[in-house]
Amino acid sequence: MQLTGDTPLIPISGGLIWGKIETHNRTGSVKDRMIDYICNNAYQYKHIVPGKTKLVEATSGNTGISLASYAASVGCKCTIIMPCNMSEQRKEMMRAYGANIIETGPNAFHDAIELRNNLIKEGGYFSPMQFSNPLNIDCHYNITAPEIYEQCVDMMLDWRTFVHGAGTGGTMMGMKKYIDDRGLAIKCVLTQPAEANANHGIQGINDGADFLLDRSLMDATISIKTEDAIKRMKQFWKETGILVGISSGANILAAENYMKTFKPPGIIITVLCDRGERYL
Repeated sequence: MQLTGDTPLIPISGGLIWGKIETHNRTGSVKDRMIDYICNNAYQYKHIVPGKTKLVEATSGNTGISLASYAASVGCKCTIIMPCNMSEQRKEMMRAYGANIIETGPNAFHDAIELRNNLIKEGGYFSPMQFSNPLNIDCHYNITAPEIYEQCVDMMLDWRTFVHGAGTGGTMMGMKKYIDDRGLAIKCVLTQPAEANANHGIQGINDGADFLLDRSLMDATISIKTEDAIKRMKQFWKETGILVGISSGANILAAENYMKTFKPPGIIITVLCDRGERYL
């Protein structure tokens, strides 16, 4: 049964902006795409053996939820390493799938990555290595980008701008590569927190480094304050009855700000990355 992908596009801001609702994926976030893609590949080549291989990853949360769910589905143990200041609801979801959580200091993503690498050296572990694995980019190049493009063709939408934040950078780089390889007239605009790395609260983007993201390839960058992202998130809940997370609020606001400032032709597409229950 296909539980990840084929998520809908919905109009926002009078149809000038459209949101890809990744809440419809298996555990409710865009990270389900990458985890399924990488782990199914590992399963095929027997790097993941059901009931035997231990899965581990460093994460701000959503990848951990996705990996914990995947591990449960193949009878494998799962260890998640994450900064202690990520939302408790995310941690509760991972534990519900049976994952063990190891916490590092606030926003200490590099410490989490180091701990993950040390566990891998012990043997018996498989990690998606989301911050450095080129399959992360390939997932969105081969699946997410063509899915959005085909939806736009089917609905006769003139897609001209893609706005999104970057945690690992995999989604944005996969989209950028697809757009460039096909010569599409679509600009890529990066959403980023206005605050410094250690001070922002937009969980899931700008996780301490650019990782897979090449900022030099971005056409523009829009900075969003955490408090404004939260306010826009809550406004979206009341406008639509759809619970999305803080990074979704940031993406919507970045898209609206870009539209007001640059008045691009055609529509803007952004990503509604995850469900809002994990931030209540």
